[in-house]
Amino acid sequence: MAGDAPAEPAKVRRIPAFVRLPRQPMLRHGLIVLVAAVACYALSVSISAFANAELASVAVYTIAIAGLAMLTGGTGQLSIGHGALMCIGAYAYAVFAEHQPHVPLVIGLLVAVGVTATAGVVVGLGAARLRGPYLAGVTLTLALAVPQLADVYFNSDQGVPVNLTPPSSVELNHWLAWICMLGALVTLLLLANLRTSRYYRSFTAVRDDEIAASLSGISVARTQILAFVLSAAAAGLAGALFAIVNLGATSGAFPLVLSILLIAGMMIGGIGRLVGAVWGGIVLVYVPIWLGHLVGNPSSSLAANLPYLVFGVLIIVIVLVAPGGIDAATRRCVAYVRRRARSA
Repeated sequence: MAGDAPAEPAKVRRIPAFVRLPRQPMLRHGLIVLVAAVACYALSVSISAFANAELASVAVYTIAIAGLAMLTGGTGQLSIGHGALMCIGAYAYAVFAEHQPHVPLVIGLLVAVGVTATAGVVVGLGAARLRGPYLAGVTLTLALAVPQLADVYFNSDQGVPVNLTPPSSVELNHWLAWICMLGALVTLLLLANLRTSRYYRSFTAVRDDEIAASLSGISVARTQILAFVLSAAAAGLAGALFAIVNLGATSGAFPLVLSILLIAGMMIGGIGRLVGAVWGGIVLVYVPIWLGHLVGNPSSSLAANLPYLVFGVLIIVIVLVAPGGIDAATRRCVAYVRRRARSA
């Protein structure tokens, strides 16, 4: 009616300024990583040494899957040879640490990353000229050949040992977990910032349409090589940390099935998603452990082969139900809960 007072506008709930994340990507990602580092440390000191060894393995797989997810989700290239790149990083670190035992750990890790990135340049030069199954075939050959070459060159089934002495006040498994988790957090930080850069925009342009990307001035071959090198560097860091966790680099630790498991972890966690890489690492480490407890005899043949069946079923379920992987499904669930909470 004309005499009625105008309705008051609905109040909009605003997020307080002090809880908002910074708009600048480096600061925002750095803050998230800092909070994650505190949470990882609190978790590590509250669990057993054996559980810390499992956390270290999760971190190693997370690094490798994150690099693979950046490659596949960014440029659309699929590599079946990342297990071999991990093998190169593991042997590079082990050999360097054997000849330079007094050099700081971080230098050895950088050497492993550099050697593996160089190998990534060589493979990437060929990979940039190949597509689809041909690229998969080249990386598959790499996965088969590198462990065999390591056996021939080092002439030992025992591999190259790695000696790591933690501080006197820290238990070894805790020290290994902290190193691996720090490596994973740094890798995720760098890749998260890469995703906001012009380089990643070039990656996605090449992935979506190579001809259009080329017409817009992007070098398709150079972009694909860069993506493969960065992914190889992440795999090299994962391999070096893998050698540290296992106190040695052995060719038997990097079979073809490792490369396939990395792809499975990427698909289950979410292709192209960094948080999905964490989910993939968790799945690859804990599903075999849980299935071993379920079977009752972790050393049995059933317990050894059952995880592969479960991973295959998970991939089928993910493709049919949640194409974006666990990360996308989790995001949708959180968004649904928020909508329900606001409407209540």
